[in-house]
Amino acid sequence: MNRTPKIALEEHFSAPGFSEYSADMTRLFPPEILAELGARLTDFDDRRLAEMDAGNIEYVVLSQTMPGVQAETNRAVAIRRARENNEFLAGRIARHPQRFGAFAHVALQDPKLAADELERTVRECGFKGALINGHTLGRYYESQDFDVFWERAEALGVPIYLHPTRFSQAPALLDGMPVLQGAVWGWGVETAGHALRLLFGGVFDRFPGLVLLLGHMGEFLPYQRWRMDSRYAAYPMGVKLKRKPSEYIGSNILITTSGVCSVPSLMGAIGEIGAEAVLYSVDYPYESTAEACKFIEQAPLDDTTRALICHGNARRIFKLGGSGSSDDLALMQC
Repeated sequence: MNRTPKIALEEHFSAPGFSEYSADMTRLFPPEILAELGARLTDFDDRRLAEMDAGNIEYVVLSQTMPGVQAETNRAVAIRRARENNEFLAGRIARHPQRFGAFAHVALQDPKLAADELERTVRECGFKGALINGHTLGRYYESQDFDVFWERAEALGVPIYLHPTRFSQAPALLDGMPVLQGAVWGWGVETAGHALRLLFGGVFDRFPGLVLLLGHMGEFLPYQRWRMDSRYAAYPMGVKLKRKPSEYIGSNILITTSGVCSVPSLMGAIGEIGAEAVLYSVDYPYESTAEACKFIEQAPLDDTTRALICHGNARRIFKLGGSGSSDDLALMQC
């Protein structure tokens, strides 16, 4: 059934010692689920590769699971541990260089050094960009303080994946409802809001070549494009953009299918932003690889569109070679 080659982009791991950053989030997990997730997050060989093979997933780009150093209060420690994380991941990828790529882990406690680490990992290690686990200690990234990082990503021609995290300050609406503060609802709202801060804060006007990836079928944003244009035109609140808000979503902001195996949602996203702006992902190990593969194979897409979403767009955006090519990945050297 899994006849279409696939590339997946929101596929997580955890480096040694990084589970401490997740402890506040995972403390409510049943012990058996926490143990299973831990085993999958630290496996780079047997189970991960077997699931990829079963689903015809040729290649995945790996990233440190949330929140990582975005939650580190000590700036120097965050910078050091981000680099250690990248060196650890490079070593694991070197064992399977044709199957695994990497998103850099960066410490935006210092935007200049984060930009330097991004450039180092891209140029020296063949990394494919960076994945950022949301805000850093309540700081969002539309401020010109972070322009050095966005400018470097644009110059390098690599995407930045903005991954969910919990609210920096949970709204009163969600007090006493931890289920709504997490992945069920709150993470998507927080991440969509963060992406809109970048958009309305002018980041994409300042860096028009910048590409931001959002998972989970775009964290609600594709389905709100018309209303954003309508209400922005009526109430711009002093914000002056070079384009309609909707025009950034699908050009600067691209989406992945990670964690949303819904055919109506997929078809709606394609209708809103076009098939060239939708990329396949699983959200391993938090979602089922088998279910995510079955979903994309059974979606009512023509073969050209399915190939675009499953691997063609990723090959274009990440500058990968064709299926089966030895050029799919620059070998890790850092």
